[in-house]
Parts: sequence; structure tokens; C-alpha cells
Amino acid sequence: MDKDRSRSAGIGADGEKASGICVPGLVKRQAESTPDAVALTSGPRSVTYSELDRRANQLSNYLHSLGVTSGSVIGLCLERSVDFPIAALAILKTGCAYLPLETNAPPLRLQTMLNGARVPVVITNQAASESLRGTAAKLVALERVRDQISGCSPELSAAAVSPEQLAYVIYTSGSTGTPKAVAIGHGSLLNLCQWHNRAFKISAADRATQLASISFDAAVWELWPYLIAGASVHLVDGNARTQPEQLRDYLVREKISISFAPTPLAEQLLKLSWPPQTALRFLLTGADTLHCWAPANLPFTLVNNYGPTECTVVATSGIVPAEDSGDRLPPIGKAIDNAEIYILDEQLNRVPDGDVGEIYIGGAGLAKGYLNDPALTAQRFISNPFGAERLYRTGDLGSFRRDGQVAFHGRVDDQVKISGYRIELNEIAGVLGRYAAIRESVIVARDNEQGQKQLVAYIVPKSTCPGLGELRDFLSKELPEYMLPGRFVRLDSLPLGTSGKVDRSALPAPNDTNVLRDDSFQGPRTPTEQRVAAIVSSLLGLQQVGIKDNFFYLGGNSLFGTQVIARIRDSFNVEISLLKLFDHPTVAELAAEVERLIVAKLDSMSDEEAQRLLDLNIEQTSA
Repeated sequence: MDKDRSRSAGIGADGEKASGICVPGLVKRQAESTPDAVALTSGPRSVTYSELDRRANQLSNYLHSLGVTSGSVIGLCLERSVDFPIAALAILKTGCAYLPLETNAPPLRLQTMLNGARVPVVITNQAASESLRGTAAKLVALERVRDQISGCSPELSAAAVSPEQLAYVIYTSGSTGTPKAVAIGHGSLLNLCQWHNRAFKISAADRATQLASISFDAAVWELWPYLIAGASVHLVDGNARTQPEQLRDYLVREKISISFAPTPLAEQLLKLSWPPQTALRFLLTGADTLHCWAPANLPFTLVNNYGPTECTVVATSGIVPAEDSGDRLPPIGKAIDNAEIYILDEQLNRVPDGDVGEIYIGGAGLAKGYLNDPALTAQRFISNPFGAERLYRTGDLGSFRRDGQVAFHGRVDDQVKISGYRIELNEIAGVLGRYAAIRESVIVARDNEQGQKQLVAYIVPKSTCPGLGELRDFLSKELPEYMLPGRFVRLDSLPLGTSGKVDRSALPAPNDTNVLRDDSFQGPRTPTEQRVAAIVSSLLGLQQVGIKDNFFYLGGNSLFGTQVIARIRDSFNVEISLLKLFDHPTVAELAAEVERLIVAKLDSMSDEEAQRLLDLNIEQTSA
């Protein structure tokens, strides 16, 4: 394979690279040139570039007053709001790296992360600070120190940040049972931003979205390229983050010109009809396997992207054409600027084009390694047999196509991606193995009824089988929501192969007889409960769903939830929110909420309109 098959050409902004200016300096430059331009928007709240820079400077100066020194890792545990990018920029201006933390993560997991990264200070809010009790880090709840921060100087005299310094740290699931901290430098972040802005022709006129969770590295990609270009970043809130129709309407209404959506959500967006007046130029997707090609009538360009957290979000990128090339799946594109892609065999030899091997990545986007873990860093970041730089061993399988793009072929180990999050199955198994009532267990990722990956836990109890709620409560003390198995299957024993290892191919599919439930089955009592139970059972592939069954405990998730909402809307002519589904997850609770909405809707109607709605619901019940 020729060298140019594995490495992209360099980017054009070499002047900035040579000067050493990094993301904080570029945002400051933008604030000086376009101070009144809108940088951030969240609902009715907008922040100009001058306000962004001023507030970040004040918070940075406040951190200095606490004794924070350059090179530290500062925790950032906030909900998605304009406060998050302001605080992240403040941390970067301080010469520190930011560590994003989900406010709803289990306290034990938060403590593990903070201790592992040796975090001295966490920027948070009063609500989230409850989850952080017990940590040795100093907690800075923004509501409590607003006055002190606003009293700090709006000017910053700190030294410029260098490309060699850390920019951010993100934790990913770890195969050893504990999460691992990926450390990304400013030089790698700058490379991502400059490639992105060149590849997609980003200008100050662009309107971009930020909808990823803050601990997902896609959020890095959704912020900094646009803020150094003077574009406006719109923080998507509410149901629009998860419901395809509402997200489409938001993108059209807000005249968004470029947006990222995790692969499962992007696939749903591609099925929708789009009005001709949409301003969207690019829909970027990634973090999971894309199963479809771009529809022929799509009014914007679909771009598929691939990259482990260890390679600064994106390593390969490519436009997905409308015409299927004959391959089962769209490719993941070519190497981005200053990245190197190698497909190697077990002896680290290049495989011929078309042959499958493991994907190795080199170049400017490589992480510095795993924070405070030199042994794991040496294991995953190896010497490059083809040059002086290092290579990251991804564990992903791929091949080079004839056109030079990379085709993705899965994993070489037990790592999976669910909803864009990288998950080591052994980490879940390690926690579950500590539950006293379980003799054996194994975690697998199976395709659910919608063809999407779902975590399934197979358990062999010692005697009395624990309840579903007990198991979930136990796991949720150490694992985030996205790592909790969607279904628990009870077995008398695990099937073994001739080698004595678990034969995963022989594990039965979840069904009505083996899926663990908390309560004995209680059937629907009313027509509304019957229709709601039928909606849930058809989506989850179960023949029976009782009124006490919890939608999320049976394998439901946010994406399934949007489909439940859509079917309830079609069936009952009422609109229920995803938040209400989380608050009322059982069939009985959900049916009661539907009936409450119907009554409220009838009260607001004329007699004639109300009768039509009643007749329609009677007709739906009879069907």
C-alpha cells in the first residue's frame, strides 16, 4: 500500500501551528474581531463572543485565586447549558485540562474518576454537588460563587497555552473493570478543529448544534471548531435531542447549517421527509455502525465519521453517497488531515487492499495516552514500525476498499458501542460478579427487534433469583445508565463450548419465558391499558407485557421511547413527552397518563370535536 493510502495531506493553517496559538487564543481572537456576534444559544438565552470571553476570563481568574496551577485536571460536572462551554473555556485559559462528568453518574463512579485523574477542583452546581460528596476535590458550585466570580477581573494575563499541554480528559469504559482516562493535548484538538473547518467550509455565518452528552467526546467536536471560526453554537434541549421529528423541526426552525447526530438518531432522521427550505448543509454522524446509505432526495450531505476517543474524536471521514456501491454498509471514509490509517495483521504487517485486519491509527490526533496509567498506555500505544511516531491499536477490524476508503468489519474483542458510548463488557461483568446472589454471569450485546445493539445480562443465580430492581439498583451504584443491561435473562447454567469457555452463540434470545421481571404477570384491565401494552410488547418483541412491567427494565431505551410516544400519538391523538415516559414507565402508569391527557384535551374542545375524538379512540380500541 502506498503511503498516501494511509495518510492524509496536511492542513493549510500552518501559520497558526507555527505560532503555537491554540483553541483558547483563537476564541479570544474571535471575541476581539466580532464581539457582538452570538457564540452560544440555549433556548431564549444567548451569549455573545465578548461575553463568552469575559466570563471565561473571570472564572479563570477565580480558579487562579483558589491556587489552581497550570497543568492540573479540573472536573466539570454541569448540565448542558451555556455554563458548560464557558467553564470549559475558562479551564483551558487557566492552562489546565477539563474533565467532563455527567451529573447523573453514580457517585462511586464519579469518585473513581476524580481520584484517578487527581482532580483538585470540580466546577459544578448546587444540585450536582450532592453526587460529589466524599471527594477530596474542592467543589465550586457556580450559584454560590457568582458574586465572587463576577468580581474578578475580566482581563486575563496568564501565559499562552502551548500545543504540548493537556486540553481535556475523557473517561471511557475499561476492560479491567475500571474506567480509563484518555488524555488529549492542545495540538491534537487544534488539528481536529482546523481539519473540520477546512473540510466543511465553516464560517461565521454557520449555525451549528450541540446535542451530545458532555462526557461523550463528540461534544468536543460540536464546540471548539465553531467557536474558533466565529459561528454560533445552539445547545439543543428537551425532546429534540432524542426524538427525530422534533430534532428535524428544530434544525429547520433554527436554520441550522451543520449538525452532528449519533448514528442511531441519524438513521431515524434519514427516514423523515425534509422541507425544501432547510438550511442544513451537512449532517455528520458517527460513534456507531451506519447501516444505511443517503436517500436520493436528501437536501443535505451525509458524512460518516469514525474515530476512537484516543484519536481526538475523528480519524476518518467520508461523504455517504445516495447510490449504494454494492457493499452491505457504507464505508467510514479516509484519514482526516495529518492522520495515518494502517490495516495490519497480527504480526503488524500491512494486509493487501480488500483483506481484513486490525485498524491502527497514527498522526497528529493521537492522545498522549491514559492519564496516570503508563502501563496501559504502553500496551495500547505502540511503536510505529513504519515511522518514528506511535500507533494506537484500536481493536477494530477494517479493510481498504479500492477507492482508498476504509470499510468497518467489527471488533476483535468484547468491546461494543451502544448509543455512541464505548463499553467494555468485562467492566459490567466485573461489577455484576460481585453480587452475592449470582453464581455466574455473562454480558453480551445482541441486536434487538429494531436491529440495534442492546446489552443483555445472562445470570445463573446461586439459589433464589434476585429481583430485577435489586440487580439494576446494585449495578447503578457503580455504572452509568448507558452501561446497564437492557434485559436480564435467567439460566440454570451457562452453555459451554469444547474449550470450557462460555459458548456465546448458544445463549438463547430473550423471550417471555426467560426475561427476568420483578412482579408476577398482571394483565391489562382497561382498553387503554390493552392498547398501551400492545404498543410496548410489539416494540420490545415480547408476547406479553403486564401492567406492572417497567418499559425500561424490559429493554426499552430513549430511542424506543420516541417510538412509543409516536405510536401513542397515532393511537390516542395525544402528545406525551419523553420525560413523562421516564416518570411513568409502567404500562399502568403510562395508560393513566394517556387517559389524563385525553380528558384534558376533551375539556378544551367543543362538544362536536370531543365526540369525534371519542369516536376515533373507540374505533382504535375496536381495531
